[in-house]
Amino acid sequence: MRRNVKTDILQMVELAMLLALVIVLQMIGGMIKIGPFSPSLVLIPIVIGSIIIGAKGGAILGAAFGIVVIVQCALGMDAGGFILWGINPFLTALICLTKGICAGLVPGLIYRALTGKEPSDKRIFLAAVVSSLSAPIVNTGLFLIGLSVFFTDTLYAWSGGTNVIIYIITGLVGLNFLVEFGINAIVSPAVSTVVKVVTKYIYKK
Repeated sequence: MRRNVKTDILQMVELAMLLALVIVLQMIGGMIKIGPFSPSLVLIPIVIGSIIIGAKGGAILGAAFGIVVIVQCALGMDAGGFILWGINPFLTALICLTKGICAGLVPGLIYRALTGKEPSDKRIFLAAVVSSLSAPIVNTGLFLIGLSVFFTDTLYAWSGGTNVIIYIITGLVGLNFLVEFGINAIVSPAVSTVVKVVTKYIYKK
């Protein structure tokens, strides 16, 4: 019972620290522009939270990420998001929240599925890498789905009459995605190390 209380308190502290980090990183990331949108630098702490605290914790961190993005869109800090906000604030907010929450939820679910009940070092490493790489895929994928479903005319207008798919890859979010994916790919071994340390020296004590 004591260990459960201690673990709950520890997780709350971890969640609070990661929440602060997510907010700060997203505010900083909002100042970096690649095309009309900013790359998401917050996915690493979101993934770490989703793995260590659980998918629910990841979803909370992802929701915080989404809320900050909504504020940035509304205030014009994100040029592309500001345009979408002017067209339909509700749908813009829905997309931002959905992609953020899912980008936090999915890595935790993948990690639990790949590690199983008795995680080994190899399983932890593989699960951490796959989980880390899933976040930018989910984040960008859901954004593109939302944009294609709810803002079709805007997407075609942005493409300027060119092939929409080529425009998405080369001009809209292609480079952003590569930056996010590359950061997560590079840092994923470190995520694995963090998870191993926490698992072995805190939760198993």
